[in-house]
This record gives sequence, structure tokens and C-alpha cells, in this order.
Amino acid sequence: MFYPLTVRDFLDRAAHVYPDRIGVVDEPDQPAPSLGSLTYRQLAADAAAQAARLDELGVPVGGRVAVISQNSARLMTSFFGVSGWGRVLVPVNFRLAQPELDYIVAHSGAQVVYADPELADKLAAIDAPHKFVLGEDDGDLYSRGAEPRPWEAPDEAATATINYTSGTTARPKGVQLTHRSLWLNATTFALHSTVTDRDVYLHTLPQFHVNGWGMPYAVTGLGGRHIMLRKVDGPEILRRVEEHGVTLMCAAPAVINAVLDAAQDWDGPVPGRDRVRVICAGAPPPSRTIERVMNELGWEFLQIYGLTETSPVITINRARAEWDDLPTTERARRLMRAGVPALGCRMAIDTDGEVLSASNHNLDGYWEQPDATAKAQEGGWFHTGDGGYLDEDGYLVISDRKKDVIVSGGENVSSIEVEDALTSHDAVREVAVIGIPDAKWGERVIALVVTDDDELTGEALIAHCRDRLAGYKCPKQIDFVAELPRTATGKLQKFKLREPYWAGRERAVS
Repeated sequence: MFYPLTVRDFLDRAAHVYPDRIGVVDEPDQPAPSLGSLTYRQLAADAAAQAARLDELGVPVGGRVAVISQNSARLMTSFFGVSGWGRVLVPVNFRLAQPELDYIVAHSGAQVVYADPELADKLAAIDAPHKFVLGEDDGDLYSRGAEPRPWEAPDEAATATINYTSGTTARPKGVQLTHRSLWLNATTFALHSTVTDRDVYLHTLPQFHVNGWGMPYAVTGLGGRHIMLRKVDGPEILRRVEEHGVTLMCAAPAVINAVLDAAQDWDGPVPGRDRVRVICAGAPPPSRTIERVMNELGWEFLQIYGLTETSPVITINRARAEWDDLPTTERARRLMRAGVPALGCRMAIDTDGEVLSASNHNLDGYWEQPDATAKAQEGGWFHTGDGGYLDEDGYLVISDRKKDVIVSGGENVSSIEVEDALTSHDAVREVAVIGIPDAKWGERVIALVVTDDDELTGEALIAHCRDRLAGYKCPKQIDFVAELPRTATGKLQKFKLREPYWAGRERAVS
């Protein structure tokens, strides 16, 4: 007997096993009225009411519904209220500019668009048949008391969400993720990170980003508690860890750095010691950052690697029993790697050094872009666009985005390796390493550094690198900057850093 896997399975189980357990604690400080604490029975009822409302609006199975919102219980409900009845959720980055929002809504063909109250002006300018401000009137979102039409032929191969890439290098692509891929990603992720009904999950990760990496599904299905966080703030994260007994969160390196900074001024013991596990992705963090998480916070550090197109989990790196007796510095060094393939994921490195992935988590395709789909899936593998290698232990190490590799004097330089060396200096807060044109070497390695130390010099940092790296890898120039441009998910936008150095040239490599 074949039973299709759909994302509604997670909510159905929570409502059956834990109906009266508090499942979601909404963000209290938001422009829309907070929904407060919701039991799983209430969450399931709201999801059904949302599906009934979409019935009234005439949105068919397969119709697209866009939600532009910070983390909230209403957005959380939409993961089930939209996709659970066969429609397609389009979670949109709320930080995007008007032209980007217009493009995504038009390209996806969304019939309904919901937006946070702070985005009411942008919503008004969007061209869509039905537009509503979240929380302005919950009758726009929910038709309570009405029974939704059942999804008559649930199909695990149907598209559940379309997630638009962050657009750091090109026009965003709509990544079609199926119910099967999301179901298996969430289950595999939960298995490797040992999610249980005792977990309290803090949403430090934007839910629009690859559907919160699958944690909205996984934590729900296993009966954990969701704590909504609208805005990333280091002290506030620590406060909620203390108040709600948080045990689990996902975060980009920039978020982890904000928590580490906040811990320096925290009055009393840092909350969550020996209880919290934090899962990092988005960029390989420096080993020094990982060591600080373990020593200063007392939290367990895990790392995953993946992309929107892979739902996202490809690899996971979690400390093994064999490492228990190693010094913290050595454990941090090992945890800096992207990890080993997650269960059911296959990985390879092609002759050009590109990381390839094959798994049940991979995208079905790019929405209305068959040529891009065929290119990305050539040869039966998904081509990540990341450069990497397998070390002697079989762990994946991401050496760079392929386009970010710096070729200086014929030698390849990994910007990540140089960044790790620089961030091991106590005065360096953030750093980005790029290649710029050089008449002699082709490309010259330079570093853009954020620091609070007015007395720090470029010469001192270069000397610091020389103690740790081969000479050709060391930056030849240090530029101090106030901040580094990042996407909403914490990824560095290196193309913006390169632009002034490569202006006027036909190509951005030498």
C-alpha cells in the first residue's frame, strides 16, 4: 500500500498526540495583534480555517499563495493551511525592495498575497487579485467554522512551496520543493539533531528562508514548542532562552556573533548552558566562533550545509563520541567543516571541484525556468555552485563559492581559509576576503574588516595571518569598513564588495 507523504502529516500528528499542549508562542511585540499561546488543537483549527478561506477566494489546488512576513504564528500556520490542502506556499523575504517583491509575486503567479502591517505600503503597490494585511482582520486569513474542501488526491510529488533564492548573484529563481522533499528533509534533519517533544525551539532563523530549514514541520510533528522571534537581537535571544527554557535554535554565523556579543554584558550566568544546541549554516563559521559558543555559552554547536534547492540539508556535522576527550580547540576545528552526508543524501566532487548532491530533498525544478533546471540537474546531480573537497576523514570542506575562488599568481586561494585566520585575531568582529585586479598576480587578496579597535592596523593583521597561512594566501591589503553587506539570512554579499574594484572591466576575474 502506498501512502503519500505530505507536510500536513506533521500537523495532523501534533493535533492527535498533543492537542492541548502549547505548540506556538507568538511574538508579543509586533504591529499585528499577537495570537498569544496556541495549543496544537488551535493551530490545526486555524490551518483548516485558512484552507477554508482560500476555498472562498477560489484558489484551486496548485494555486500559489504568497506571505511576506517576519516570523509569526500566522506565517507558521500558513505552512500547513496553504500547502496542507494542496496549494503552494510562496514565503517571501520581507526585506526585499518593491521591484523584487513585484517580480516574485508576478513570476510565481500568486493569487493571494498576505503581508505584515509594516509592509502595507508595499502590499498596496503589488498587482495581485487578493491582497490582505496580516492581523488587520483575521477574517481575511481564516474562515472559522467552515469546513475546507479536502485535497481529494494528495500527491507527494506535488509542489508544496516555491522558495525564491536570495538573489546574491542574479535574478531570484523560484525553487519548487515537493511535499516528499520537504517531508524527508524535515524528518532527516530531526533525526540528526535529535528533536523530541521536550524541545523548545526558538525561531531565530527567518521562516521564509527554505521554510525555516524544515524545523516548522519537524518540531511540530514531534510535539515540541515553537517560540516566535520577530527580530534578531542578541540580548533578546538570551532573554527568551532563559524565559522559555529554549533548547534548540538555527542560526547564521552573524546571529551567533550577536549572541556572543550579548553574553559579554549579560548579568549572571549565560542562560542555556549544557541545554541549548545551536545549528549553524549559511557560511562556514570561523573555528574561533565555534570555540566561543562551546566555552562562553556552554551550548552545543552543530553545522549543516545545503542550499534552498536541497530543502536544504545535504551534510551535517555534529560532535562524535570519538571527539569527547579532545581539547575544545580541536573539536571546534573539526566542527568547522560542513560535515558528512545526511542519511539518504549522496555527495560527490566533480573534476572542477564543484560539490554535487543527489537526494530525495532536491528541488523538483525552477519555477517556469526549464533551461536553468536542466543545467542545475545535469547528469542526475544537483550542481551546488560551491567549491569544496573531502578531507582525510571523508568530511566535506567548503573552500569557496566557485566564483569566489581567488586565483593569485596561478595559485587558488580560499577566501574562507583567510577569513578564518583573520577572525582568530581578538579585535576582528567580521571580515570578508575578496580578490581584486592586480597587474602582476592577476588577482590580489584583500580583506575588508570590521573592528571596534581604533588602534588596530592593517600591518598587524597581515602579520597575524603570516603566522597562520602560506605567504601567497595572506591579504596584501586591509580595508577597514563600518559594516559588511548581508542578505536577510546572514550571507555575505561579496558581489557588492567587489563592484568598486572591478568597475569598468568586462569580467570580474583575472
